Amino acid sequence: MRSISVLGATGSIGASTLDLIRRNRAEWRVVALTANGNAQALAALAREFGAEVAVCADAAALPALREALAGTNIEAAAGAEALVDAARRPADIVMASIVGCAGLAPTMAAIEQGRTVALANKEALVSAGELMIAAVARHGTTLLPVDSEHNAIFQCLSGNKVDHVRWITLTASGGPFRNWTLEQLQSATPAQAIKHPNWSMGAKISVDSASMMNKGLEFIEAYHLFPVGLDRLRIIVHPQSIIHSMVEYHDGSTLAQLGPSDMRVPIASCLAWPERMETPLSSQLDLAAIGELTFRAPDETRFPATRLARQAAHAGGGIPAVLNAANEVAVDAFLNGRIGFTRIPAMVEDVLNAYAPPPPAAIDEVHEVDAQARRRAAALLEMA
Repeated sequence: MRSISVLGATGSIGASTLDLIRRNRAEWRVVALTANGNAQALAALAREFGAEVAVCADAAALPALREALAGTNIEAAAGAEALVDAARRPADIVMASIVGCAGLAPTMAAIEQGRTVALANKEALVSAGELMIAAVARHGTTLLPVDSEHNAIFQCLSGNKVDHVRWITLTASGGPFRNWTLEQLQSATPAQAIKHPNWSMGAKISVDSASMMNKGLEFIEAYHLFPVGLDRLRIIVHPQSIIHSMVEYHDGSTLAQLGPSDMRVPIASCLAWPERMETPLSSQLDLAAIGELTFRAPDETRFPATRLARQAAHAGGGIPAVLNAANEVAVDAFLNGRIGFTRIPAMVEDVLNAYAPPPPAAIDEVHEVDAQARRRAAALLEMA
C-alpha cells in the first residue's frame, strides 16, 4: 500500500486522481486532502477515503469543515499555514494540483520533504522555477510532470539522454478560437472561451487555452523541467489533441506520445511510475476512426500570449512571475465581464512593460513579486 496527499482535491485534477485511487482503493492510503473553501465537498471526500487530515485554504471555512467532519477521527484545519503543514505530512507521493500561485508554498513544502511530487500546478513552476528546480536537486525529490504535454515529453525522454535531443515540441489544441479572426476574438464571451473542444477543464485554464497563454506557461514549465535550453523548445498547433508532445533526437528519430484527451492518462502515469496502471477510459485510441492528424504553426498575431511567455522565459528572474500574476488578474477580469478577450494579453504586456523586478532569492520574494504585479494589473483595470 502506498500513501498519497492530494493538494487541490476538489478541482479537476484532484477529482481525476481520486477517481483512479477509488478504482484501486486497496493499494492506497490517503493522508491529506485540501481544497480552497468548499468544506462540504472536501469533508465528503475525506470521509470516503479515510483521510488523516482535511484542509481548507480559506480560514473562514474551518467551522463548516469541523461540523462536516464531526464524529470522525479526521483532523480539520484551515488557512495558509495549515495548507503547508498538510503538504509536509509524510506521504509516498504528493499530487500538487492547486490552481495558480496559491499552490506555490505548499508545492515547495512538498518538494522539501524529498519524496515524490506529481506536479500539476504549472503556475508554481512558472513563477518560481529556478528556486523549485534547485530545491528538487537539493532535497533529492522526484518531480513527475502531470500536464499532458510535459508527461508526454517525460515518457518520450525515458531511457534517452537529454544531450541527444534536437527539439522538444509542445503540441497545442489551439482552443475554441483557433479558427477565429482577430475581429471575432474581440467579441468573444466567457461562455465561449471556457467551452474547450477537446478537454474538460476549469474556467481559468480553459480561458488560458483559448488565449494560448496556457501553452506559453507550459513553454516556461518545459524549460525548467527539461534542461535542453530555450532554443530547442517549440510549439505547434495540433487541433486533434492526440499527440500530446514530441521529442526529436539528433539521429533524426522523433518520439511522440499519443493518447485520448483524458487527464487520467498522465495522472495514472505519475501514480504508477515507474510501472503502469490501467485507466478506466470510455473509449480507446482509434486512429482509423480519427482519420487524420493535422498541424500548423502558431499565429502570434491573433494569439500573442506565446510570444510574451517566450520573452519572459528569456528574461528569467522574476519576469515569469509577473507574467503569471498579470494573466491571472486579466483572466479573472475577463470572466467577470470587466475586459474583452483580446485585452487579456494586452494587459499582461502592459504590466510586463511597467514592472521588471530583480530575481527573487526566496519564495517570500516570489510572493512579493506576484503581489506587486497583481496590484499593477488591478490599477490598470481601474484606469480602463
